Amino acid sequence: MWMRSMAAYRASYVLGVFSGIAIHALDFAVLVIMFLHTDTLGGWSLPEIAFLYGTSALSLGVANLLVGSADALGQRIVAGTLDSMLVRPAPALSQLCAERFSLRRLGRPLQAAIVLVWALTALDVHWTWDRVLLVPVLLVCGTAIFGAVFVGGATVQFWWGESKEIQNSFTYGGATLLQYPPTVFAKELVAGVVFGIPLAFVNWLPSLRILDRPDPLGLPTAFQYASPVAAALCVTAAGLAWRAGLRAYRGTGS
Repeated sequence: MWMRSMAAYRASYVLGVFSGIAIHALDFAVLVIMFLHTDTLGGWSLPEIAFLYGTSALSLGVANLLVGSADALGQRIVAGTLDSMLVRPAPALSQLCAERFSLRRLGRPLQAAIVLVWALTALDVHWTWDRVLLVPVLLVCGTAIFGAVFVGGATVQFWWGESKEIQNSFTYGGATLLQYPPTVFAKELVAGVVFGIPLAFVNWLPSLRILDRPDPLGLPTAFQYASPVAAALCVTAAGLAWRAGLRAYRGTGS
């Protein structure tokens, strides 16, 4: 229904997508400007950081496209309209994610894909079979991790009302963090996104293997291949949190 409504104004839709690409391209432009004044950032070259940027932004963009509308949960709870979703013969989470679905969100993943393709062609990497396989694996797992953070952050609103900005700090803020090499951050912060909210498994840890970079934390090599495990744990945790939120929810009866 939402896609058909956008198709009624095709020029507006096309302009929205291209404006999204242009706006998100400014994020990468900041990185390019930095490299006008230096050859490396934290010991990483521009193609390597472009790889981090592309994988991070692409994973976030696809997750936002699929489940980004979940952050509207607080508004539905306040308005008392979540009850109408609960009585329909369809999962409430699916309805919430599909609400106001917008293909205009394609701007971010499309722009990120362009940067990622350039990075892959510019990187000086000895491509072994495991490194080739890690690229699509980290994109799928990164999307799942960001999607779980979207849903998990939204469930906080069952108890805390409107807390969308807290969720945004871990989704959009986390994606911005992952666009820079881990070597520019304190080891405590890097450890926090490994053992806390495992955003490091989106691209930092697998990128260490792909780009043949040393691990600043000295973790076992198995961590660089553990993105599927981290994604599975995140999705499971988000699902359990959603179920707990639904059980705790008390509707208005409207």
